Amino acid sequence: MAGVIDFAHAVGARIVTSFAVGPGNRDAAGIWRPDQARRLLDFTRMAGGSIAAAEFMNEPNLVAIGGLPAGYNAAAYGRDFKLFHSFVKQTVPEMMILGPGAINEAPEVADLLGASGAGVDAFSYHHYGALSRRCAGAATPETALSEAWLSRTDQTLTFYRTLRDRFEPGKPIWLTETAETACGGNPWAATFLDTFRYLDQLGRLAKAGVQVVMHNTLAASDYGLLDEQTLAPRPNYWGALLWRQLMGTTVLDPGVPVQPGFHVYAHCQRGMPGGVVLLVINTDRNAPYSVNIADASERYTLDAANSQDSTVRLNGTALALGLEDGVPSMTGIPASGGILTTAPATITFLAVPAAANPACE
Repeated sequence: MAGVIDFAHAVGARIVTSFAVGPGNRDAAGIWRPDQARRLLDFTRMAGGSIAAAEFMNEPNLVAIGGLPAGYNAAAYGRDFKLFHSFVKQTVPEMMILGPGAINEAPEVADLLGASGAGVDAFSYHHYGALSRRCAGAATPETALSEAWLSRTDQTLTFYRTLRDRFEPGKPIWLTETAETACGGNPWAATFLDTFRYLDQLGRLAKAGVQVVMHNTLAASDYGLLDEQTLAPRPNYWGALLWRQLMGTTVLDPGVPVQPGFHVYAHCQRGMPGGVVLLVINTDRNAPYSVNIADASERYTLDAANSQDSTVRLNGTALALGLEDGVPSMTGIPASGGILTTAPATITFLAVPAAANPACE
């Protein structure tokens, strides 16, 4: 935990977690006890850190793999969650309570929420489009750019937003765990092919009002943003870096009709009053697409020699760490106003700092 705290301080991150709920955290009657949660919170505080938010437990609808007692059901969850809620409010009231942190579009999630009652500060859920090959999943790289695959983000959000509206109306909604597929991701999760899913997912969810998206993982397995052996950035890392550099938190209407193979998202430009950024994703493997940009812009185009390449290029230059692992300058190239054409299987950020959009002032 000390290392996590140091890392959070170094990168300006906030810590979000869940707590242990296995047999060692229960009394003789099987009721959850807060002893270990209290010890974790106390240690974090003494080490100079803080926990910003927490789910009571990870994926409470997966009893068999969550370390929960045999026969654990919605009533037991409701009882334990209420104990957890009281403990947090008495011990660390500044920490946000998230929940339920469930996975999959499972009907039993409604039972869990009904038993626990209202009480979260933000409604959280987890999403994976499928299982990876490690767990006998059937996803293929050939379908990784398809509308059916990309739209699974919307389907899962619709399921959980309906539950949010029913049990926790008005609460913000967070996606606290997601990646290409569950069970560590498929091999192509480490390539440019998955960057389309990643950035399109961020665009879709921001447009739908989801406030927070947490990607699994930073540096573990195929879906990690960094290679776990070398810590070299993977394509999704560079995509995340450009999103953070350019895309502000105010979502705009891009004014571009939705069409298969061509997705456009618009935000205020981060740190640039009045500026606008368009994220233009061409998922068609064969056809170019065009968009009309009224003003001059700065263009940041990500592509690769082939979609399953582990090296991604920015405006034609391969991205890699420099001396002493320094991050290269992520700069755009000038693009004049008018019709802008994007090549097949590319991702382009278009920054328009002089847009003078009143919503971005």
